[in-house]
Amino acid sequence: MDVQLTPDQMAFVRRAIESGRLQSEEDVVQEALALWEQRERQRAEFLASLDEAEASLARGEGREVTKDSMQGLASEVKERARARLLAELTSGR
Repeated sequence: MDVQLTPDQMAFVRRAIESGRLQSEEDVVQEALALWEQRERQRAEFLASLDEAEASLARGEGREVTKDSMQGLASEVKERARARLLAELTSGR
């Protein structure tokens, strides 16, 4: 395989090798491919979770988000935090 890099990319590769970060141009390509594979796996996982979320909404399991519901959620979170703090203070932590 013959790959043509831009001058900036070549300089980047040379700096990585000269600094000892990578040992060879082959290492650079392997590192790039490993990162690409990781990104593609994360993308696939995200798309699968998005599909599940859409299916959940289609089953009516969603929660409508409005200004009032967000204020209610914020109040619930604050109340739980206060209760947890009070429990910690009274238990002597």
